[in-house]
Amino acid sequence: QLQLVESGGGLVQPGGSLRLSCAASRFTSDYYAIGWFRQAPGKEREGVSCMSKTGGNTNYADSVKGRFTISRDNAKNTVYLQMNSLKPEDTAVYYCAVSYVITTVQTMCNMKTPIRRYWGQGTQVTVSS
Repeated sequence: QLQLVESGGGLVQPGGSLRLSCAASRFTSDYYAIGWFRQAPGKEREGVSCMSKTGGNTNYADSVKGRFTISRDNAKNTVYLQMNSLKPEDTAVYYCAVSYVITTVQTMCNMKTPIRRYWGQGTQVTVSS
């Protein structure tokens, strides 16, 4: 059964750090690409960081390069997003998604491409003093 469960969100001060987790069910883990996306109030959902199934290819939005890192633990079927030097503009609901379509990480992270993505329920991240 398809299931993605995000956790790790919360309230953090500017400059702080959070680590988000996305736990995938055994069935869900048979994907081609996985990624983190976010949606702030009144804005469209955007790709933050994506990774290929093997972990060999990654992609980051320009706004998070150098601050966020995507990683995985295959034994736990879990993908992480380490977020450092957080800014108020990082405030959003963060979603994990997978694609079963053969795709590049760039395509996976580009919300304008009409590939089918399967979503988790999201976790709120608020950066505020």
